[in-house]
Amino acid sequence: MTGTVLVSGASIAGPAVAFWLQRYGFSVTVVEKAGGLRGGGYPIDVRGTALEVARRMGILPRLREAHIETRSLTFVDTEGRDVASLHPETVTGGVEGSDVEVRRGDLAEILYGATRDDIEYVFDDSIETLTEHEHGVEVIFRSGARREFDLVVGADGLHSRTRELVFGPEHQYHRYLGYCFAGFTMPNEFGLSREGVIWNAPGRGAALYAVKGSDNVHGFLVAARPEPPIEVVRDLQAQRDLIATTFAGDGWEIPAMIGALRDAGDLFFDTVSQIHLPRWSQGRVGLVGDAAYAPSFLTGQGSSLALVGAYMLARSLATTGAFDVYERETREFVELNQAQVGVGEAALFPVTAEALARRDSRLRGLTASAPDTGRPAHTALVLPDPIDETA
Repeated sequence: MTGTVLVSGASIAGPAVAFWLQRYGFSVTVVEKAGGLRGGGYPIDVRGTALEVARRMGILPRLREAHIETRSLTFVDTEGRDVASLHPETVTGGVEGSDVEVRRGDLAEILYGATRDDIEYVFDDSIETLTEHEHGVEVIFRSGARREFDLVVGADGLHSRTRELVFGPEHQYHRYLGYCFAGFTMPNEFGLSREGVIWNAPGRGAALYAVKGSDNVHGFLVAARPEPPIEVVRDLQAQRDLIATTFAGDGWEIPAMIGALRDAGDLFFDTVSQIHLPRWSQGRVGLVGDAAYAPSFLTGQGSSLALVGAYMLARSLATTGAFDVYERETREFVELNQAQVGVGEAALFPVTAEALARRDSRLRGLTASAPDTGRPAHTALVLPDPIDETA
């Protein structure tokens, strides 16, 4: 099957699914509410099955060029004293020399570069309404434009507008994991290079990541809260105040981080959450990436699931004209990786003093060298062969 497809979202999953749909003969339009690509951003990982997707797309060499090569993760206590210094893959469950770690914006730029010549991108606009009928989907955009498409794919993230229009309010599918976080960049005045430092107190965590070739570091502040702070989700000043109040009185580099957060022009605040949907599609509309199955950053698998899901979705549409095969063949892989929130990274931010002491004891017992193998969940899906477009 071929036809016209609207993809909502131009971050990771959107351009990736657009790449494969265009390759299989679909005419693809990508709409993005931002005025352009969002550059920079925190480091993300591409690993396991997703590396094979990147290889088949022809972008793996560029990803390896952009690899930021974090060489160590050091955990410190509330006073800044070292608890343990480990190889990053020991914490993430990755494989040294195979996994790729890049800035999120670099991955988005690489995917955009691989698709922009063949795919229509519409920036500074978004879907306002969707009306499915017998022969397609009528889309009215925020700009007032009205267009018809055969299919619509929502790749618009954790707070997907497409998902809301088709499946209803987010709260039905949103699984809060007990934390909120703020991410931002700040000047590297800490002497850090190609490394990360993670600070913990009960119920609070902070991290500084220094990537190669940058005068800045990525700062993260994570706070445990029993209920999601819905009241500050759309209020930037309230977000800053919430984090500053939560960390008031803490030592180490926290005061400098709070000061930087106050002035940061790229502050990103959200809850640590997952999305669990009973179905990823309805009629002519399907979802991919965080819109369908956000795993949360605690798993480190968001971008990898987006790439794998994009491949599987496009293949399903090209072979059957429907989303069913995509979900049937991909759901177990997704759920295995969502479940990784219960291991490894879930212990990065213990809530009680007792849990933090146990976590630190485990960290001290780990070897500083990289593991030989990654987590089985990362490679649990063997990709079917791509479709031969010349057949």
